Amino acid sequence: MSMKKIIVKDYETLSEVAASIVIEKWSLDRRVNLSLTAGSTPKGMYQILLARKEQMVQDWSTIHYYNFDEVALANERYGLTMQALREEFYLPAAISEGNVHELNADNYQTASAEIQQAGGLDLVVMGLGGDGHFCGNLPEYTKFGAGIYEVSMTPETALYQMVEKMGVTPGDKLVTFGPQTVLSAQQLVLMVNGEAKAEILRQVLEEPVTEEVPASILRLHNNLTVIADEAAASRLS
Repeated sequence: MSMKKIIVKDYETLSEVAASIVIEKWSLDRRVNLSLTAGSTPKGMYQILLARKEQMVQDWSTIHYYNFDEVALANERYGLTMQALREEFYLPAAISEGNVHELNADNYQTASAEIQQAGGLDLVVMGLGGDGHFCGNLPEYTKFGAGIYEVSMTPETALYQMVEKMGVTPGDKLVTFGPQTVLSAQQLVLMVNGEAKAEILRQVLEEPVTEEVPASILRLHNNLTVIADEAAASRLS
């Protein structure tokens, strides 16, 4: 298998296609380890998954969730990613606490071994950042050889300022699945929508693989599905 590009008409269809891939994994008759993105891109996918989950009768105890990055927040129990995932999906879907495996600054050094012991990741669903980042792999920090790692955040860093613009007070660390952790998953999905992402998607898929455009490394995976709406795909050759 190799890269599969699915170009769809609009955001609703993009959400449907992404949800169908997750549902396919839900239906496997074994433990399934999923890592799903937070952010604006997957909101439609989560709405579909919530509706479908209510209709499905199965043993949900075998489906496990891993957040692939986290930005600590000052004086908050949960970081930015977990807060979003809990609000968008984990709580409304009534996912058991024992099936949610939180990545944070306290456990990131042992997380890799725990994922391996659990059978590895079956699926990672990601969005694409306007600067070409995926998970927490930002252009200024990405090393293609990295596993799970942390990045220090201080008020003068772009990352800190970006989080601050969201109206929250960042803590001092970002932790993320590095490129090697993501590439070790069985299947990758990259969801991209909107005209604003058209040029960076072209670079990711058609320019040389480089740490300056972190998501370009995803092309090297043998089972990557890129789902893009027509606006995001408008500059692809």
